[in-house]
Amino acid sequence: MVKITAADVNTLRKTTGAGMMDCKNALVEAEGDFDKAIEILRKKGQKVAAKRADRDSSEGAAIAKVNEGKTEGVIISLNCETDFVAKNDTFVSLAKELADLALQCNDKDSLLAANYNGISVQEKLTEQTGVIGEKIEIGGFRRLSAPFVGSYIHAGNKIATLVGLSAVVDGAAEAAKDVAMQAAAMNPVALDQTGVDQEIIDKEIEIAKDQLRQEGKPEAMLDKIAQGKLQRFFKDNTLVNQAFIKDSKQSVAQYVKSVDANLEVTGFERVALG
Repeated sequence: MVKITAADVNTLRKTTGAGMMDCKNALVEAEGDFDKAIEILRKKGQKVAAKRADRDSSEGAAIAKVNEGKTEGVIISLNCETDFVAKNDTFVSLAKELADLALQCNDKDSLLAANYNGISVQEKLTEQTGVIGEKIEIGGFRRLSAPFVGSYIHAGNKIATLVGLSAVVDGAAEAAKDVAMQAAAMNPVALDQTGVDQEIIDKEIEIAKDQLRQEGKPEAMLDKIAQGKLQRFFKDNTLVNQAFIKDSKQSVAQYVKSVDANLEVTGFERVALG
C-alpha cells in the first residue's frame, strides 16, 4: 500500500481547495497518483453538481473590474446557495480571479471556456461545487466600453456597477464612481428615456390611467395627464434624469456637466444578487 504523507495531502489541498480528508481519501483511492487524485475530486464535483442542479443560487459575489486603460469594464457574479459561502474569503478571491479573466472574454460562454490554471472555468466551478457542497455558477455577465469607464462594488459584494463617460477629463474617475454609486443605489431602468422598453412605457401609462379613472378624472383628459406621469417616471427611473444622490438639487446629467461642460454619461451596467 502506498504511503500517503501529510505533505502530499497538503499539496493536493492547495491545488484543488478540497478539504484535508477529501484529499487524503482521493490520494488513497488513486494509490498516490496525484493527477488521478485530482480527477477523482473533479468527478466528485460532477456528482455534487448533478445533484444540486435544481437548487437556487441567488447568493454570491458580484465583482466589477476595469482594464488598465479605463476603456473596458466587466461585471460578473459568482453565484452560490448560501450567504455563508458568499462571504468566504476563498470564494470571493475566486470571483475576483474570474472577473480578471472575464476582461478578456466577450460573453459568459467564452468565460466558461477560458483557461483557469490548466482547466476550463466551467471545470473549476464543477470542482468547487464538490469542494464546497453547493451549486456554484456564473450568474450575471456584463461588459461596457467607453472613453472612460469607472466601477463600484457595494459593501458585501451584492451589487456591482459600471459607468461609461464620454471623455477623459480632470475629475472623470470621481465622477464615474459617483454615478456608478448612483446606479447601484437607485437601480435605474435605463440610461435615459430613449432606452426605456416600450413594454415598460405602455405598462406605466396604463397604470397611470387606471389610477386617474379611480380618481374620477374624465376619460378625455387621461392621455394628457398620463403623459405627465410618464415624464415623472422617466425622471425617477432613468439614470441621467434622476436626482443626484449627493446633491438632490441637480440631476445626474447636471452633476456630470459640472465636472466638465462637455462630459456625458454614455452607458451603465448593473448586476445585483438576491
